[in-house]
Amino acid sequence: GSEVVAEQGQEEEVEDRLKEHVDNLLDKSAKTRQAALQSLRLAFSSKTLSEFLLERRLTLTDCLEKCLKKGKGEEQALAGTVLTLLCLQMGSGPEGEEVFHSLKPLLVSILTDNTASTGARQSCATALGMCCYIAAADLK
Repeated sequence: GSEVVAEQGQEEEVEDRLKEHVDNLLDKSAKTRQAALQSLRLAFSSKTLSEFLLERRLTLTDCLEKCLKKGKGEEQALAGTVLTLLCLQMGSGPEGEEVFHSLKPLLVSILTDNTASTGARQSCATALGMCCYIAAADLK
């Protein structure tokens, strides 16, 4: 019994930290946003968070969109990586597809922008390829 309670407490703590990172994606400071993106990248790549992300996918998609639009270089590159991991977590269902389709035009725009940093373009290319592979509906 006490193991279950401890595990639930740990899970709530993780979710609270994740919520804080998501909130920090909207911070005015680029450094704070980048730190939040790095923390999310680490969390998304080390643990399955499907339920947590399903509930917050629209918020996260909006935040990532802002980071991709307003951010420069490093922030855009991190946002592309986090988007790829989000797609992986969402899987091939309608939710993953929805996330991908809403951000696809922005990814293409950064990818084809010669003034965007190489890292940002590379990250957007990877996000585009991975998300397309995972979440794009089979077009016949």
